[in-house]
Amino acid sequence: MAFVDEISLELQAGNGGDGVVRWRREKFVPKGGPAGGNGGQGGDVYLEAVSDLTVLGRYKGKKRFVAEHGEPGGAGRRHGKSGRDLILNVPVGSFITHRDSGKTYDLTTKGGRVRVLTGGRGGRGNAGFASSRNRSPRQSTPGELGERGVFFIELRLVVEIGLIGLPNAGKSSLLNALTKAQARVGAYPFTTLEPNLGMLDGLVVADIPGLIEGASAGKGLGTKFLRHIQRTRVLCHCLSLEHVNMAAAYRAVRLELEDFGRGLTLKREVIVLTKTDLVDQEKIRQAKAKLQFTQTEILTCSVYDLESIETLKKRLLEIGVRSEGVSRRDS
Repeated sequence: MAFVDEISLELQAGNGGDGVVRWRREKFVPKGGPAGGNGGQGGDVYLEAVSDLTVLGRYKGKKRFVAEHGEPGGAGRRHGKSGRDLILNVPVGSFITHRDSGKTYDLTTKGGRVRVLTGGRGGRGNAGFASSRNRSPRQSTPGELGERGVFFIELRLVVEIGLIGLPNAGKSSLLNALTKAQARVGAYPFTTLEPNLGMLDGLVVADIPGLIEGASAGKGLGTKFLRHIQRTRVLCHCLSLEHVNMAAAYRAVRLELEDFGRGLTLKREVIVLTKTDLVDQEKIRQAKAKLQFTQTEILTCSVYDLESIETLKKRLLEIGVRSEGVSRRDS
């Protein structure tokens, strides 16, 4: 199933059933009284968070959903059956906006559920209008219309460790090595057009699409990238040792985070120098020296060096487990 991380859905709660005019028809009753029942309640619309991050892809072919309508009332004062609620699944991390009202909902935990639309009330049957002054009412009311609206759903990944960096920084290869994920890898920019996920001993690791200068203004993959790291606890900033100017490569990404705002620069960060197999130790030493101004922990690895990958795994696990609510400068 295709990965979809944002979609607009047209949703409608069920209409209430109509109240009806009916009369008693029992045998041996000389004059029938009012017996029309009320209509049933229309079904509500709920959104529920599930762990399947691809679930929005189910809605690409059908974007309009309606809850069940309430049934009309019946004779003998019988109320109509209420319509079934409509429950649509959305991924954990979904941020939902009602286009008309601007009201928002944030589903960050599995099983979280929110009612976004309420079904219409059922109409009154003529039995409900009977009184001492009106013994034979002939009026009834129709059911109310259910609420409706267009909802924009965007996925903001909830992950412990997010691999960020410029295109071709080795993020997808590193994700595969750390988690045995199967992210696509290629020697050209934007191999990753959507986040890839893997598990590292219970921690969710995401390979986030690469940045280019101007991403915070919408260039390249733009804010689609930046949105996905808003809920990432630790930013693992990958820098390829192939870069001639390591400091400039680092600052390019940090500038986009600063321009986007929303607290991204306050997150815990660790720098990982990738592709150590392509350079000698002197180049690694120089790169570290040029990045000392970041005051950030610097790690190194190569996906072809299993020992370096195991060392990196151990350290990322330590950081990921204890970093909730900790800023990048606290350690």
